[in-house]
Amino acid sequence: MQGLHLTADLYQCHCEAAWLTDASRLGEWCVKAVEASGLQAVDQLFHTFPATPRGPGGVTATVLLAESHVCLHTWPEQRAVTVDVYVCNFGGDHSLKARTLMATMIERFQPEWTEQRSLDRGDGQA
Repeated sequence: MQGLHLTADLYQCHCEAAWLTDASRLGEWCVKAVEASGLQAVDQLFHTFPATPRGPGGVTATVLLAESHVCLHTWPEQRAVTVDVYVCNFGGDHSLKARTLMATMIERFQPEWTEQRSLDRGDGQA
């Protein structure tokens, strides 16, 4: 359970609309971003939700990492995204990789502003 949990709420994103609605495009990019940060993807799930009267459906993109994860949810009608990155630090400190991945995620969506949180989980004691 020892690890680092990062979350970010991204508001008024200025990215191309497709980044908020195209599950395949977003998912493929997420896997590449995970690998570029030095983390290891072990599985993934990308899902597009149906459109509503308020606009196009959003996307949930989840990449399962070794004892860790990254998950994004998009709301195209609000041009908003939530990002959740968790890394297990039991076998080694992956905090810098997690922070690099989070910065990459935020950069992709070009938000006007963000609300970010960081939580150190566990103390390494069994």
